Amino acid sequence: MTICSGVGCEKEAGTLKCPTCLKHGIQSYFCDQECFKKSWAAHKQLHPVAVHDPFPEHVYTGKLRAQYPLKPRRKVDDGIQKPDYAIDGIPYSEQRLGRTTAIKILQPEEIEKMRTVNKLGREVLDIAGAMVKPGICTEDIDDAVFDACMQRGIYPSPLNYYGFPKSVPISVNEVVCHGIPDKRKLEDGDIVNIDISVYKDGFHSDLNETYYCGEKAKQDPDTVRLVETTREALDLAIQAIKPGMLFRDFGDIIEKHAKKNGVSVVRSFVAHGVNDLFHGPPNIPHYAKNKAIGVCKPGMTFTLEPMLNLGSYRDQMWPDNWTAVTVS
Repeated sequence: MTICSGVGCEKEAGTLKCPTCLKHGIQSYFCDQECFKKSWAAHKQLHPVAVHDPFPEHVYTGKLRAQYPLKPRRKVDDGIQKPDYAIDGIPYSEQRLGRTTAIKILQPEEIEKMRTVNKLGREVLDIAGAMVKPGICTEDIDDAVFDACMQRGIYPSPLNYYGFPKSVPISVNEVVCHGIPDKRKLEDGDIVNIDISVYKDGFHSDLNETYYCGEKAKQDPDTVRLVETTREALDLAIQAIKPGMLFRDFGDIIEKHAKKNGVSVVRSFVAHGVNDLFHGPPNIPHYAKNKAIGVCKPGMTFTLEPMLNLGSYRDQMWPDNWTAVTVS
């Protein structure tokens, strides 16, 4: 016996079908018209939401398109420590710094907190990275990141930072950085950057990795050249870190390796200090002959996150005011 799909109805179903469900290939049968009408308000929530491009008039630079609607912002569990921007999106502690270039020197107990939060960030990144495969939505990865953070009692740093709607930026193909997870399904041949930051005991972590999606991505020479050159440039820059190292010299190391492999270095986005602030001094450009101020000293914590392109180093912003993409 087939039970009626009406809310709370346990009668045997008749032949009446929901026309919307029928269109989407969903099997739902109701005992009668009256039951269907009474159940409509709740039943319609089960219907698949039509995915659409929210920026139909925008001239995209590549094949990627935004796929909305986005799921509502997730509610962080009570008891989890939150950064100052969690409620209204404004990072007051960062804004109070103004134009200062003073770089925070961490004390030993603060360094231990940074070690802990970065280990947790790595755990979450590994969970997210393991999900990368054809057919999965980036929004599903975002859900998994949020859930992993809640399980560990940590706050996903990007959530509501200047209004960012998700727990993790996920940047696919021509997206340079700050991609908003949505309903687009990953395809065989995509490259996917996952940028994890988490917050615990007053300190932020910040780490990311780029993944090949499917076998096609691993077989495309240009894709491999881009991803591996970026990874190698990062490794070379990390190896150079030592007290007295000029922040401006990291860009020389990164761009030298990029040029050697025929790729360009994005200039609009820089590495930055990370500690009790999500973003703070120093600012560290990834391109050569920059004018970054300062030198490395013991106790400083900062990111290095080179972004390299196959074409021009220039970028362009989507109308969401977050998603930065290559221009060619």
